[in-house]
Order: sequence, then C-alpha cells, then structure tokens
Amino acid sequence: MRLANRIAIVTGATQGIGLACATRLVQEGARVMLVDIRPEGRDVAAKLGDAARFHHGDVSLKADVDAMIAATLASFGQIDILVNNAGVTHAADFLDLAEDDFDRVLRINLKSMFLCSQAAAREMVKRQTGCIINMSSVNAELTIPNQVPYVVSKGGVKQLTRVAAISLAEHGIRVNAIGPGTILTELAKKAVLGSPEARHTILSRTPLGRCGEPEEVAAVCAFLASDDASYITGQTLYADGGRMALNYTVPVRE
Repeated sequence: MRLANRIAIVTGATQGIGLACATRLVQEGARVMLVDIRPEGRDVAAKLGDAARFHHGDVSLKADVDAMIAATLASFGQIDILVNNAGVTHAADFLDLAEDDFDRVLRINLKSMFLCSQAAAREMVKRQTGCIINMSSVNAELTIPNQVPYVVSKGGVKQLTRVAAISLAEHGIRVNAIGPGTILTELAKKAVLGSPEARHTILSRTPLGRCGEPEEVAAVCAFLASDDASYITGQTLYADGGRMALNYTVPVRE
C-alpha cells in the first residue's frame, strides 16, 4: 500500500471525484478525513470503514477550515495529504452574470483552496513533509462562454498551485493539481452533458472518444500523493482524454 500510515483530508468528498479520491486513498492505505457541507457525509464515511472520518463544514470560511484541521489532528494526529476538491459551477451569460454569483463561485472554488492549503501547510511544515493536490480543470486553459466564474476560478487554481509549490518547496511540501476533462459525475451531467447535442460536442473534442470516470481521476490523485511522484511539484496533470492537445474535432461514435 503506497499510502500506509498517511493521513489525508479530502474536501467536497461526499460525491463524484471527491468521493472517488477519498475511496482510492483509503484503498492505498491512508486514513482519510472526508469534509463536506453535506451532512450525509457521515454515512458516506461509515461505508469506507474505520479508516475514514467525516467533518461537516464550509471550507470557504476560515473558521470552518480551522475546525477541520483541529478535527483531523484530534482524530489522526497529523496531516500528510490535502486534496482540495470542493467546487461549484454557475451558468450565466457574461452580460447577465450577477456579482454575488461570481463571488460565490470564486469563494468556494479558489479561496477555499488557499485557506485549506495554508492551514494544512502550517501543520505539514512542523514535520517538513506533505502533499497538497488541487482539483483544477481543462478550463484552467480552455474556456466555456457561459461558465465565467468557474473558468476564472480554475485559472486561479493553476497559479495558486504554482506559487504554493514554490513557496513550500523548502519545507519538503509538494503542491500539484489535476485538470480533469469531462468526467461522468452528477455535476458534469447537469452542467455540460444535459442533451444529446451537448454530449456530441464534448465527445467531438475528446480524442479517446469517451468521457472519463471519477475513479480515473482518483488514480492520478493517488499517484501524486505517493512517493512515486516525489520529484513532481508545481504541475497540473490533465486527465482529459487528449482534449488539451487537440486543435480540431474528431468523429463521434454514436
């Protein structure tokens, strides 16, 4: 088990990619604190067994982040891995986007990663080791016209990852990001796969000809958290089915 005796925090951990990451980390031997604003996370953690705990909180609020860190230390005694996964989307045309919605998405998708990373890193520094993984997106580089705050937030995540990696390198703390393409989560099904036309559009830009599975992103997460990635920091790994390399469209298998 690559992650035996390591303690991880996964935010936004009750469904989709976050749950897949938490599950994979447990399978790799880690003990995991699942963090989410959804209280049903207790049942989710229970299904993962004795290696998992649940903390209810809003990671875009500093007080809740501080409570998350305290709860993890009380349960497990240390923090080795942080997976910043909590995130939301909001669809609106650029000219119609409300300020409150822009602020809300940036607060949840970007500010939360800063708050959690800073708080976790302060504990990691004490042991001069640790790993932070931020969930980014292909939309750190690409864009969707009606997903303004989401796209902006993921661009910010890319730079947050890089600046944190450089800032924390002297303490033995690695910081990387994962940039998924279209992954078959409930969020994606609602946001970008809501019709046959939308599905066709996505697949026409995906050379591997299919959407990804949450477990495939979780496999990248486990790799980055392990010693197999010991010389990787400041990077975004794109699990995107080839989309970032594509400069045209491909035929879709119906």
